Amino acid sequence: MKAFTYQRADTTAQAAAAAVKPGAKIIAGGTNLLDLMKLQVETPSTLVDINRLPLDKIEETSDGGLRVGALVRNSDLAADPRVRQRYGVLSRALLAGASAQLRNKATTGGNLLQRTRCYYFYDVTKPCNKRSPGSGCAALAGFNRIHAILGTSDHCIATHPSDMAVAMRALDAKVETVNGEGEARVIPIAEFYRLPGKTPEIETSLKSGEIITAVTLPPPPPGVHVYRKVRDRASYAFALV
Repeated sequence: MKAFTYQRADTTAQAAAAAVKPGAKIIAGGTNLLDLMKLQVETPSTLVDINRLPLDKIEETSDGGLRVGALVRNSDLAADPRVRQRYGVLSRALLAGASAQLRNKATTGGNLLQRTRCYYFYDVTKPCNKRSPGSGCAALAGFNRIHAILGTSDHCIATHPSDMAVAMRALDAKVETVNGEGEARVIPIAEFYRLPGKTPEIETSLKSGEIITAVTLPPPPPGVHVYRKVRDRASYAFALV
């Protein structure tokens, strides 16, 4: 792991202003970022800790939906009675991901922003356009049974690993953000992620210095909610489908 500086943000504007600096990364639970730093896939010069920000609440909205703060832990979101009763697909998706220990640390915002689990992205000795633009994609001719079939390009076939993001997309969630100037934005989750195309290193529509503050869920859809995850083993595995 390379040396880095560490600072704690006291406001969202302060965090966004710090995040716009070259080499800065936001950290909350750290369940993905710290692993990537240990492998030197990510080598931030500054970590901006946002755990002190008041973004850890689940609140009712006026239209009958829910507003989930970016720092709400995955375990708390899955266990919330309102989520279990009204958004079963979300609760089930969260419980299908990772381990209890990781869910206790992982946050809503961090879950949406986690990086792909492609073997070649994690291996700095292999070419990867997502990690090093223009270097190539080792997965195209490599071991790729866990990789994407739809939405791929000649530059990247990696998948996004989040179970929660799939449920959020099914529910038509919206991602709330703020930048260093205090300007807020709402991004439909259908527009939040970008297909790889020729720029697989650009994964979301977030702008420099823009951080997630919350995710809003519309009123729950009727009917029975099901989340089916096909994987090689019953737990602690990423989805094949």
